[in-house]
Amino acid sequence: MCFEPIQRDVLGIVKAPNGIIALDADGVLLDYGTAYAGAWAKAFGKKPALRESEAYWPIDRWEVQRLTGERLNRFRAAFDEDFWSTIPAVSGAVDACNRLVQAGFDLVCISALDGAYAKARSRNLATLGFPIERVIVTGGQEGDQSPKADAIQQLQPVAFVDDYLPYHRGLPAAVHKALILRDPVGSPNVGAELAHIDSQHADLRDFANWWVDHGTRTK
Repeated sequence: MCFEPIQRDVLGIVKAPNGIIALDADGVLLDYGTAYAGAWAKAFGKKPALRESEAYWPIDRWEVQRLTGERLNRFRAAFDEDFWSTIPAVSGAVDACNRLVQAGFDLVCISALDGAYAKARSRNLATLGFPIERVIVTGGQEGDQSPKADAIQQLQPVAFVDDYLPYHRGLPAAVHKALILRDPVGSPNVGAELAHIDSQHADLRDFANWWVDHGTRTK
C-alpha cells in the first residue's frame, strides 16, 4: 500500500474546513471502460466494436475475447505507464470535484491500483484538471474487508465514494458510504450489502450536487 502524507497545518489539523472526501478513480473519476478499448487497440491494432453500452465490466461492453497465453500477456503489456497516465475523465467528474472543493472539502483519490503506477495516476488526474493533490494506491486484493479500508481508517473522511460495492466492506461506521450505480448490466452492485450503503448515485456529479445541497446534513 502506498500512502502519501496528509497535508496538515501547524496544529496538525486537516486544512479543508469541512473535512476530506475520498474518491475512487476508475468508474468514478476516470472512464476506465473507454480506456480498456484503447488498450485492446494498442495490443491488437484495432479498436473493438461496442457490444453492450451499459455493461459494467469492459470485457462485456466490447466485442473482445477472453484471452490466454501469449495473447493475454500481449494485452496486459498495454496497461503500462502511458495507459495509466492517459485515461479520460468521466463526463462531469471534474466539475463535480470543483464543486466539492468550492464547498470546502479536501479531495483524496483512493485507488485499488498497483503501487508502481501511483505517479501515473497522479499525473493523469492533474492533466485532466482534477483538484486532487493526493493519491493513495492500495492494490486490489478483495476479501472480507475492502483493500481501501486501512486508508479510509487513516484518513477518516466524511464520505467515501466508490462504484464497486465490495470496496465499502469494513469501513468505519462514521464514514458516509456513497455508491455510484453506473452501468447496470452485469453489475456487482446488488444484494444484501446494499443495506450498508448510506446513499446511491448515478455518477459523481449526482453525488456532489446531493452532498453539497443536503447530504452533509444526513450524518
